[in-house]
Amino acid sequence: MQIAMIEDKILPFDEVEKPYLDRGLYFGDGVYEVLRSYNGRIFALHEHLERFSRSLSEIKINGVDIDSIRSKVEKAFESAQIPDAKIYFHITRGCAAREHTWDKNIKPSFFLTITELPDAAPTKKDGICVSSHPDWRWKRCDIKSLNLLANVLARQDAAEKGCDEAILVGEDGFITEGAASAFFAIFKDTLQTNTLKANVLPSITRKFVLRAAEQTDLQVKEKPLTPKQVIRADELFIGVTTKDIVPVVKFDGRVIGAGRPGKYTKELTEKFRKFTL
Repeated sequence: MQIAMIEDKILPFDEVEKPYLDRGLYFGDGVYEVLRSYNGRIFALHEHLERFSRSLSEIKINGVDIDSIRSKVEKAFESAQIPDAKIYFHITRGCAAREHTWDKNIKPSFFLTITELPDAAPTKKDGICVSSHPDWRWKRCDIKSLNLLANVLARQDAAEKGCDEAILVGEDGFITEGAASAFFAIFKDTLQTNTLKANVLPSITRKFVLRAAEQTDLQVKEKPLTPKQVIRADELFIGVTTKDIVPVVKFDGRVIGAGRPGKYTKELTEKFRKFTL
């Protein structure tokens, strides 16, 4: 007799509810998106759905109608009636008995939540502290996969050090990105961030930060940085969907610049905000 045990209850395997058999639970076999709204308007939905579609394609989850996903997101957002919301959704390959390979007829599973977004203004005003951490993630971080254990461990390590974010460092000694953010440095009048490649997520916030930079006198350089270079920066900040631009005032315990948000970070924040209006 095939059985399952859920907490202390034993039951026949064929009576197990589908969510317990989700390949997302077994393998992290799925992709997700997080986006937000401002004052009742969803920001950058098109860009997020484009990235979501690419992620689905890269892990061979086929047959998902992106227009249908757009409709689901908009319908749920309208129903929630939360002006400033965090919108999370994912698609897994589907539910089946645990096997590494999958049946081509498996039906993908969709899940979405909409929750209130806490005000990040105090954090933005004062800046945050970050700490470096080895980048233990897989080699296809350009895919927004549900496989986030390495990110979780890195962020927990940062939290235990009294920091708000972990900045990931690859085996080559260069920073890839934040565990849940894009990472930027400013040296005099140059804004520097990593190039987009297989181990870097094509961040939507990053795209709009670079667009904002075009409206300033900053020069943009897409090139990786080492932690030693970063601590000599005049300004640092991260880009996060749910918080926009967040100044960084300490890196591995070292004060950055004057120890407060810099002029260019403030200017980019103001210009980024205009995209959301």
